[in-house]
Amino acid sequence: LPSFRSVGDALIDRYDGATRVVVPNTGIEAPMQRNDAATQKVARRDRYRFELKPHNPTHKTPGTKDLVYLEPSPGFCEKNTRLSILGTHGRTCNESSERVDGCDLMCCGRGFRTQTMFVVERCN
Repeated sequence: LPSFRSVGDALIDRYDGATRVVVPNTGIEAPMQRNDAATQKVARRDRYRFELKPHNPTHKTPGTKDLVYLEPSPGFCEKNTRLSILGTHGRTCNESSERVDGCDLMCCGRGFRTQTMFVVERCN
């Protein structure tokens, strides 16, 4: 088995190169149905009777191992009550983090204000 890291790297590469596609309205048929249980297998390449077309006609048709999507994901930076997305305004971020809690990602390029707090506590 390949290492977890190599599988993750391969998935990220495919995710980054995913293609938005449209399904044509014509020519969609179900796979052939047969009664004989021994012949129920349909070749993998013949499983679907349509070809996904790229949303942008200048892009190449996706291959069998390419990741595809039908609609772009909604943005999570701005509030969208219809989709129950709260947005990221007013949230606390971690200025030193490069992860999802980091200010660069969480603030969606809007910039952010830094607030410094001094806390005085009594020692035991």
